[in-house]
Amino acid sequence: RYADNLMKELPRIPCVKMAASFRRFSEAGRQLAELHLNYETVTPYPLQIDGVDLLSKPEDYRVTKMRYGGKTGKEKDLTSIIYNDLVVIKGIPPQAYEYVVNGKPALDWVVERQAVTTDKASGIVNDANDWAIHTMHNPKYPLELVQRIVTVSLETMKIVRELPELEI
Repeated sequence: RYADNLMKELPRIPCVKMAASFRRFSEAGRQLAELHLNYETVTPYPLQIDGVDLLSKPEDYRVTKMRYGGKTGKEKDLTSIIYNDLVVIKGIPPQAYEYVVNGKPALDWVVERQAVTTDKASGIVNDANDWAIHTMHNPKYPLELVQRIVTVSLETMKIVRELPELEI
């Protein structure tokens, strides 16, 4: 019945030898569910945000396209994100990129999606700032989301690393 799903993903509940291991996996699952379902309320990670003291108006938080900082050799600098012309986010721990969703670090998804884009076929404009202002009632939402996803990524990997060895 679930053959198609199981070809793409592992079963969700491991069949382990010890009850204590099962309880630990179960507790980790609950912690991860709590963390991932409530990501918008986790404590923002204390990143260095250059330029934020200059921001006085809601439109100063407007984001059109975030991008990673300058290049270090051939690689882009993943420790910083240029948020907009006024704000640069610095001090992103490299471990924040270890939490991967569908083959891409969660933080990459945020950097990619918190932008203003126009669909070529329909001409529909998708503006993350509209969501921030009209739905979240917080023009700082995209900036705070970066901080929160760093927290979620680090906490997720901490929980995963603490799991017992899977003995089936």
